[in-house]
Amino acid sequence: MTLRPIRERSGTTEQDGRRRDRTPPPAPEPLPLPVVDDHTHLDIGDAEDRSVDDLLALAAASGAPRAVQIGCDLPAARWTLELLDAQQPGEDGVLPLLGGVALHPNEAARLDAAGLDAALEEIAAMLDHPLVRVVGETGLDFFRTPPEGRAAQEESFRRHVDLAKRTGLALQVHDRDAHDDVLRVLREEGAPEVTVFHCFSGDVAMARVAGEQGWYCSFAGVLTFRNAQDLRDACAVVPQELLLVETDAPFLTPHPYRGRPNASYLLPHTVRAMAELRGDDLEQLCDALTRNAERAYGPWQAAPAGRPAVPGGR
Repeated sequence: MTLRPIRERSGTTEQDGRRRDRTPPPAPEPLPLPVVDDHTHLDIGDAEDRSVDDLLALAAASGAPRAVQIGCDLPAARWTLELLDAQQPGEDGVLPLLGGVALHPNEAARLDAAGLDAALEEIAAMLDHPLVRVVGETGLDFFRTPPEGRAAQEESFRRHVDLAKRTGLALQVHDRDAHDDVLRVLREEGAPEVTVFHCFSGDVAMARVAGEQGWYCSFAGVLTFRNAQDLRDACAVVPQELLLVETDAPFLTPHPYRGRPNASYLLPHTVRAMAELRGDDLEQLCDALTRNAERAYGPWQAAPAGRPAVPGGR
């Protein structure tokens, strides 16, 4: 495919007077069975200016041949649809990518009421694309948005929940420093049949709530960070049938490459950490992660007559 990322990241960054290495990490040992990257941002490039084709090839070689590409503002969402249309299936007819579109909560907080209406109208139209299987990422982010922007975030979140329920698509939830309010909105609105906590960041209690509700918990490279024991404890109690794994690339690169650009080919680091902390057999966990992703989003191919059957889908 000819598309290239529409946003770029620099090769180094300055922090505390030091220049940090932003070159891509080496490829890890491949996984024994393939898994799905539940959430990635291919619209954001890296210091090596690698093409989408290159990144997908690297991911396939490491054991992550399929992914969900997330466009979380209007330019990225439009680009995501172009990417979905440009990709080519493998010899088995399976595509490398499905898509998700939404307004990130921090993006929603920047818009006035009229701007939010117009943006959500365009997002809603994109949900008719047969390879768009996710409304997301949406939710609440109280880390970057000050209190005066939180009402707009919540309004946007509620309207994305409604879109997911009306279309039968999965909802991917962004939750940063807003656990109680995210759970409150989901209770008040009624969560969609397929609800996924992208980059799960809660504690054991929240993981148990998600398990009781049948919500998926997707874990990113944060799971491998030295200061993330609470997150590892939460991962350990999630029922295996509700586990997903992601990169959130190019962010949240797993240890030992934290701070360098992430990509789907680095997913094995997180999967292996997940297997070790849970005491799961690695091959069996890989199989479960793949089956969970397929159950949440449907097959990685477009049905001849339109949208494939997905849980709760139209």
